[in-house]
Amino acid sequence: MSEKITYDKENLKTVKEGLTEVKFPEFDKVSSDAPVFYNPKMELNRDISILAIQTFQKELSQRINVADVFGGSGIRGIRYKKEIDNIGNVAVNDINPLANEFTKINALHNNIDIKEDNFEIFSHEANNFLRMTRGEFDVVDIDPFGTPSFFVDSVAASIKRNSLLCLTATDTSALCGTYKAPCIRKYNAKPYKSEYCHENGIRILAGFTALTFAKYKKYIDIKLSHSTEHYMRIYMEIKKGSKATDESLENIGYISHCKNCLNREFSYGLGSSTIDRCPVCGEKMVHAGPMWLGKIEDKDFIREMLGLLDVKELNTKDEIRSLLEKCLNEAECNPSSYDIHEISRCLKISAPKIDKVMDDLKKKNYYAKRTHFSPTSIKTDAPIEEIRNSVKKLSIGK
Repeated sequence: MSEKITYDKENLKTVKEGLTEVKFPEFDKVSSDAPVFYNPKMELNRDISILAIQTFQKELSQRINVADVFGGSGIRGIRYKKEIDNIGNVAVNDINPLANEFTKINALHNNIDIKEDNFEIFSHEANNFLRMTRGEFDVVDIDPFGTPSFFVDSVAASIKRNSLLCLTATDTSALCGTYKAPCIRKYNAKPYKSEYCHENGIRILAGFTALTFAKYKKYIDIKLSHSTEHYMRIYMEIKKGSKATDESLENIGYISHCKNCLNREFSYGLGSSTIDRCPVCGEKMVHAGPMWLGKIEDKDFIREMLGLLDVKELNTKDEIRSLLEKCLNEAECNPSSYDIHEISRCLKISAPKIDKVMDDLKKKNYYAKRTHFSPTSIKTDAPIEEIRNSVKKLSIGK
């Protein structure tokens, strides 16, 4: 049983994000035991969410109802209510009564009338809340402390077609392969701790979500995904139809990785066979999956978000612009990326400048782009032999 956390009711901390100001008790350490959960490191997450939901609202061209399933201090739901145009009902849920008390305090502090302004506060276990509000929301935001896997089936059963699911995972050590067994247990997928493990983590989370939704003849269309600091975040439109769902599952597959030459191969289809030996060097391959091998960024959606950025009052504009531009740049690229430093280490040579490697590959008519997942990696359609040759040539010529 966890130790009861106390706080000074007369000495609350006040912070401002966007157009919203909230109060909350301050604790020495952010944890799931904190009765009113506010994490300042997630401000970027909330800012991006506002842009994504506003972009989705523009697509629908109607008032939207939004549910924040893990309300904490209420800041996310309150910001949605204040900062997203043409928003309808906002529901904030948290199982902790004290968190709900602060959501009410903060709503009133921001001039939101709970009765008059269609702002509702619930105190339910997340799965129960999702199932009891089936079909009520156009946007469902699931941002738990830890894994979201416990809640994906409930949201799959309850969310309606043509809606937006915003999904966060903070158990990156499992998704990235540091701890293999928890990933297998929670996401029914085998991870691999590679130089592109953060992208693999996004793809494992997306694959798990797609397979869970498929049971309900629903499928995902990913609009934006990113891995930032301690969490992964995916925004996906939910659509319905048995045939389209079956077709979408063709994006599920496996990545086979060669630890010797760093080649990787992709196997599409849940029941597809994987390559046992590397076709380049003959060494044994290691496998990760099942995971989503389809697109994880949508160019048009991201462009709309960038267009909205200048008209929104956000504290993290520069960070958002940098991240979205990188996501836009790497949209429509193949899964995985190649770490130039890792390839250089494998070749036992000094690493050349990444831009020079990219330029050399482009001269050979391959695409070569930066990725937000790693500052030392590139995305390219060049085979591993060509990448190694470019790295070797440019390193020698330094």
